[in-house]
Amino acid sequence: MVTLRDIACEGLQRLQDQGVPSVPLDAEARGVLHNWSAQPAPAVPPRPSPLDLDTPEKKIDYLRQRALDWPPVRRLTTLRDTMVFSVGDVHAKLVVVGEAPGYDEERLGEPFVGKSGQKFNQILAAMGLRRDQIYITNLCKFRPSIGPNQGTANRSPKPEEVAACLPILLAELRAIRPVCVLCLGATAAQGLLGGMGSVSARRGVWHYREGKLPVRVTYHPSYLLRNESIAARRAVWEDMLAVMEMLGLPISEKQRGYFLPRRAVYPGQAH
Repeated sequence: MVTLRDIACEGLQRLQDQGVPSVPLDAEARGVLHNWSAQPAPAVPPRPSPLDLDTPEKKIDYLRQRALDWPPVRRLTTLRDTMVFSVGDVHAKLVVVGEAPGYDEERLGEPFVGKSGQKFNQILAAMGLRRDQIYITNLCKFRPSIGPNQGTANRSPKPEEVAACLPILLAELRAIRPVCVLCLGATAAQGLLGGMGSVSARRGVWHYREGKLPVRVTYHPSYLLRNESIAARRAVWEDMLAVMEMLGLPISEKQRGYFLPRRAVYPGQAH
């Protein structure tokens, strides 16, 4: 049974993971903690000192282990058991955030490996990037459940699932310290930026997490699988161009012209 002491300890550990050095307490809270300190401590695995986590590799490995049995997620019982954490370079300048693993991702243990992942790989190639040059993760590390006999069906995470998983993602971003973040889809954007804004309302401009970290929002690759219009592809590509500019990547005139409508040329007109 989860006790008030367990919940309090978990909350304090979460604040420590987030880099909060101290928490003000009133006399009543100090009294409660004093009583708890007199009780036998629960058996928990030792945690590494923050001083031991001195590289992005060590920090991400630590977070991977924390996420595996993250109590707020396990209490929900609405996410499946197989964790899909992340892939890519922990020193990357670009972090890509999706919403949650689907059937293919759960089966293969890697984010963005299904049809949407293949579409995203094509986008990366057009940018002159490879998957191993960026860091790819999901807001939720576990596939949302829709009950027994789920098969290949997927669903988006619910708000309470997003809230439970968000601290792990924020800790990933603090560990990697990217130049910018690319959110794929509305759920990822809502989790990272808050609010309920749609992709169409948020894309096309830079947002800033806590006023500091640049975040670009664009359509999920699955949107392009459903809508292959020139307008949809150009909208996504404009966001990619903005990301390339933020990263200082070279952009050719050919790249700038991808998915622009071709101007009609009539007889007698100059080309």
